[in-house]
Amino acid sequence: MKSQFSKLLVATAMLMFLSVSLAASSSPCKFPAIFNFGDSNSDTGGLSALFGQARLPHGESYFHSPAGRYCDGRLVIDFIANSLELPFLSAYLDSVGSNFTHGANFATAGSTIRPQNTTIRQSGFSPVSLDVQYNEFYDFQPRSQTTRSRGGVFEQLMPKAEDFSRALYAFDIGQNDLTSGLFLNMSITQVKAYVPDVLNQFNSIVKYVYNQGGRYFWIHNTGPIGCLPYVLDRLPIPAAQVDKAGCATPYNKLARFFNRGLKQAVVQLRKELPLAAITYVDVYSAKYSLISQPQKHGFKQPIRACCGHGGKYNFNKHIGCGGKIRVHGKDVLVGKACQDPSLWVNWDGVHFTEAANKRVFDQIVDGSLSDPPTPLKFACHGKQQQTH
Repeated sequence: MKSQFSKLLVATAMLMFLSVSLAASSSPCKFPAIFNFGDSNSDTGGLSALFGQARLPHGESYFHSPAGRYCDGRLVIDFIANSLELPFLSAYLDSVGSNFTHGANFATAGSTIRPQNTTIRQSGFSPVSLDVQYNEFYDFQPRSQTTRSRGGVFEQLMPKAEDFSRALYAFDIGQNDLTSGLFLNMSITQVKAYVPDVLNQFNSIVKYVYNQGGRYFWIHNTGPIGCLPYVLDRLPIPAAQVDKAGCATPYNKLARFFNRGLKQAVVQLRKELPLAAITYVDVYSAKYSLISQPQKHGFKQPIRACCGHGGKYNFNKHIGCGGKIRVHGKDVLVGKACQDPSLWVNWDGVHFTEAANKRVFDQIVDGSLSDPPTPLKFACHGKQQQTH
């Protein structure tokens, strides 16, 4: 048994070495644009444009003012854009000051893959589900070219027609599909039962994008939801089901169940989309590493929210980061509970701090947590190396 295990380790190491070597021997992809689909983990202003700006202290660490992100600063998608020497993505839904020359961001906080049967005020989940985001992209593609043909400033704000087939298509969505069921008092078994339908709908959208000319896909799996304060606070579980990092084991198992299904869905997509290069990125492992080994990554507080109010996790679903509480007859802004967000993993109970997002990006950019193990800048070559 030990001999077989050793052989497996050697084979895996050789595969990773060969894959990375192949990528390294190729030219960088030089993606001219990014088109991103997702939820709040990559929303750069979509929900803020629809339902009001994410208020201070959101954005304070980097932008020094609200910037449409539910974070004190930059998100993983911002670091991805920066590493590809592209500007931050403008939200498709934001009409003020947007520039789509190098892509567009269709992600919206609270979004799910499957459409929700409730309003955002009832459940907190966005009506801009993944199918709506695709419809926005489908509309944007031809209209951007019609607008660009008008010349002048319009030409400067829209992508070139050929950029759509050369762009990176990023997906970071699925977390809310799991929590939406849990928050409706569904059992984990009941949530698992609808995951195949969620993944089928995800596959359909990727195929639609492919049929519109998309070829290079960068797909994040979902993170350890059992480590998030808003889940731990709303869905407490017995201490025996909490791991050494303070995370709820059953909910993390659910996330891993979803991720196994997503990985298999990607394998199927590779068979059906022969011209596509599809990279599956294990964001779960990157995020859990920060929480389970915070000191290794330079953090002191992995579980509690930096910006929040009250309770074991400094989280209150009725009074979130940027909200107001009544103190001695006066309205007081709910701001930071921590003096230095860079030492905290969690920002507001739901989302990571800029520092944590940077560490997640640092772990995934070289391809070591990806299948195939291809660095971000070589993701257009993935179709030559994909494993099954």
